[in-house]
Amino acid sequence: MKYFWATFLLMFIVCAKAQAQYASQKDAVYMATLKAVVDYKINDEENLTDIEYLRNDQYFLKELTRMLDKLSNSRSKNSVNNRIYNILLKAGREVYDELR
Repeated sequence: MKYFWATFLLMFIVCAKAQAQYASQKDAVYMATLKAVVDYKINDEENLTDIEYLRNDQYFLKELTRMLDKLSNSRSKNSVNNRIYNILLKAGREVYDELR
């Protein structure tokens, strides 16, 4: 009987890890989709002149750098990182579902 419980516990742990890995992979799919679409739309001829202007605008670049300094890619995420991450995931999920 104890082998049954040991096997059951092991199966439960493996299943929980698989579910967490699947959710993590789904998040990665949403982020990758969002990045690919943003990269594609940045090169859209309608946006290209405005994007080029912003790339040369020193005030915008300084402001953008200041904003990005608030973020971190470390595992210990602060509340700003969590909110931004959730916004990106939601947008990625919506874009993914729209294009699928």
